[in-house]
Amino acid sequence: MGIPERIKEIEDAMRKWQYNKATEHAFGVAKAQIARLREKMEVAAAKKGVGAGFFVKKSGDATVILLGFPSVGKSTLLNKITGAKSKTAAYAFTTLSVIPGVMQYNQAKIQILDVPGIVAGAASGRGRGKEVLAMMRSSDLILILIEAPHPEHYPAILQEIYDVGVRINTNPPDVKIAKKLKGGISISSTVALGISKETITEILKTFRINNAEVIIRSPVTIDTFIDAVEGNRRYIPAVTIVTKFDLLDEFQQEDLIEKLNPDLAVSAEQNVNIPDLKELIFTRLNFMRIFLKEVGKKPDLDVPMVLRKGTTIGDVCGRIHRDFVRKFRFAKIWGKSAKFPGQQFRNLEKRLEDGDILEIHIK
Repeated sequence: MGIPERIKEIEDAMRKWQYNKATEHAFGVAKAQIARLREKMEVAAAKKGVGAGFFVKKSGDATVILLGFPSVGKSTLLNKITGAKSKTAAYAFTTLSVIPGVMQYNQAKIQILDVPGIVAGAASGRGRGKEVLAMMRSSDLILILIEAPHPEHYPAILQEIYDVGVRINTNPPDVKIAKKLKGGISISSTVALGISKETITEILKTFRINNAEVIIRSPVTIDTFIDAVEGNRRYIPAVTIVTKFDLLDEFQQEDLIEKLNPDLAVSAEQNVNIPDLKELIFTRLNFMRIFLKEVGKKPDLDVPMVLRKGTTIGDVCGRIHRDFVRKFRFAKIWGKSAKFPGQQFRNLEKRLEDGDILEIHIK
């Protein structure tokens, strides 16, 4: 029996079980076994060079990928928000490679990638699914596109994203696993656990971890704990966009919004909500703009440094030149993160806020 058949056998058995405290242990072991089998498949595929992904040089301040089934309108949307020339047609699989475009918005340059449409089973290699999903892992934001007449595609796409090891709109579990030579498995927690310590122990043993110290600082489930054990998940923000919204009548539109609760519904052909889409992309990328000021000169407010929220003075220094970190003396800030204009800071860990003007002094 091959690995795919073994995975299917375990999944078929799990569907017959009722999840409760009595079966939690069995679910934990079964899911850990599936994770281990999929890991073996990935290693084997990597050795053969399967699913390595398309090559596109990253540019701009962030990279956004358009993910959806064929004919969902990715190319039309790319052309609308970036001015790119991605081929469009009224049949499936128009895009056979990756078409990049750049969306300029709020002084940020955002790379948008139009990739081939995926189909159910993409994570297992159907179509060019592995290549597309491999690109998704290196993106900063995923735009999940759902064609208005086909809301049934939504759960299928979410499953493909999950199966390739990407977790959207969530944070990694705060779990530390320190392997040791002997002494068995010890588990300590600062929060109430969502699963028993016995289940945690069996999951670890399934991954051949028999001696370890485990510290858990956030609630975990069977799935999130397995994610922590494997340690190769990607946590990426995503937004759900309904395309071709103009194809539905008013009652169908209301019904679809109630069922899917998307972040936005658009029509690229009719230019409906395209400005709102640009703003949504910018907002979800968590951008902020910092304006640099030379000593004794006025700041250039036309060319900001576009960074992610949470950026520190040290981050800015490192982006300018590594010597700026080594030679740093102090910085002056005008803006939200300063108590008064031109406040002086000697701490590289000082966090900045959107719109701050920064003047760096070095030795």
